[in-house]
Amino acid sequence: MIRATKVQGQHRWTHAAADTVVLDFDDRHRRRMAMTGTRGLEFLLDLENAVALRGGDALVLEDGRLIEVVAAPEPLVEIRGADPLHLVRVAWHLGNRHLPTQIMPKGLRIRRDHVIEAMVTGLGARIIEIEAPFDPEGGAYAAAHAHAEDHAHDHASHDHGDHDHSHDHDHGDHKHDHHGDHGHHDDHHHDEHCGHDHQHDHSHAHDHK
Repeated sequence: MIRATKVQGQHRWTHAAADTVVLDFDDRHRRRMAMTGTRGLEFLLDLENAVALRGGDALVLEDGRLIEVVAAPEPLVEIRGADPLHLVRVAWHLGNRHLPTQIMPKGLRIRRDHVIEAMVTGLGARIIEIEAPFDPEGGAYAAAHAHAEDHAHDHASHDHGDHDHSHDHDHGDHKHDHHGDHGHHDDHHHDEHCGHDHQHDHSHAHDHK
């Protein structure tokens, strides 16, 4: 089976796509997965690392052909606030729960979740049930997390040894030695966010474990 080993970013490709795959949010974050395009082309997604695909991306096959990624419509809730400040307050609560959220010009979109919906309405916001592609924010968080990891590695490469400060003071017949060891230790803590693996049965995709 031919493999797709690279991804070209949203609409940064000009050649006509050989086929199209329609994937929901879960199936757009994979590393290795068998797929079948809407025109019947079968291939194996085989990336070096799992990539969060977005609608408009293209998978590059080994022979150079492109497969367009289309975000599938799924059950969502669009959140509307009384004013921009109100919406920002709701967004803060969603972010505090690390909930995938799509930012729209006049609202926020999340996946259906009755617990979160109750929280949102309790904050005074209005919810509208819709069917639409889900393309949440995530790039900035991923970049910040990667930067934090690099920062931790940089600190780990430095050796913070003990510093010996010795001072001899001669006061006539009395000599005082002062020795002080000062240890410097940097502790870095990274919060780990557990991912949730949601399994969905789709006619176009099959997971390989």
